[in-house]
Amino acid sequence: MSAHAIPLPHPVFLAQARLSGRRLRSMLGWGLCGLALLLLCTAMVWIIGLVVVRGLSAFSPTIFTKVTQGTGGGLLNAIEGTAVIALGTLVLAAPLGIAAGIYVSEYPSTRWARTVRFLSDVLVGVPSIVLGYFGYITMLEWLGWHFSVAAASITLAILCLPYICRSTELAMREVPMSLREAGYSLGATDWVVRIFLCMRQALPGIVTGVLLALAISVGETAPLLYTAGWSAYLWNGHLTGSPIGYLTYAVWAFINEPFAAANALAYAAALLVTLFVLAISLASRLVLLRATRYRQR
Repeated sequence: MSAHAIPLPHPVFLAQARLSGRRLRSMLGWGLCGLALLLLCTAMVWIIGLVVVRGLSAFSPTIFTKVTQGTGGGLLNAIEGTAVIALGTLVLAAPLGIAAGIYVSEYPSTRWARTVRFLSDVLVGVPSIVLGYFGYITMLEWLGWHFSVAAASITLAILCLPYICRSTELAMREVPMSLREAGYSLGATDWVVRIFLCMRQALPGIVTGVLLALAISVGETAPLLYTAGWSAYLWNGHLTGSPIGYLTYAVWAFINEPFAAANALAYAAALLVTLFVLAISLASRLVLLRATRYRQR
């Protein structure tokens, strides 16, 4: 009985089969990614469209001229409170975050730089409601500030710090080394080179990071529930011991009320928050666009 040798496939056919398999898997992967993108875009368009349509239908002059009265009235107190808290957050978070980002970028191998970078990574992953609870324990109960602008601004500043620090670090690292060498060759000191040359070059990226962090803080609700409370009156100018209104509370509280006026306030507040965040995002894109055009000249 003779044994017959089984012919082996040619290497060319094996290579073509592997290539066809890779192409099939690649097409399948890109198809799934495209489907996921389509679903995400559909959900975003539906949500934004709903907010815009119902928010515009709820707009009226009383929204901007009257304070909230029960489940009706306007949103003047919430608009003012959002602006006050955002300004306080910006004043507290921007200097600290920019300074930390500059230090981490200029001294990346030191122990303090590694510590700051580690804490930034940790803060990014901390839920905002945990920061709100921290602010409630430390500032409301321990320090006795009660619901206040100071507690809300400090809590949101802690939320914004890691974003500002990381964006500043990345912007400073993109400054070309030739610019630093030119400054040193002219006799400039380290701080002159970093502040007046490198920071000026990295300013568009730093401003963009600050604006994006501010946009994130404007849309937060959970930390403010623990720190700002709610007030249907205009801000009295006190930093502590006095609650303040804000737009995200109107969305959270009034959307489930069984009254048409309350639902209208919720949709109007949601549209105002969306427009506020959109304006900040467009401002950051405009800063980057102008900086790119200036560098290309």
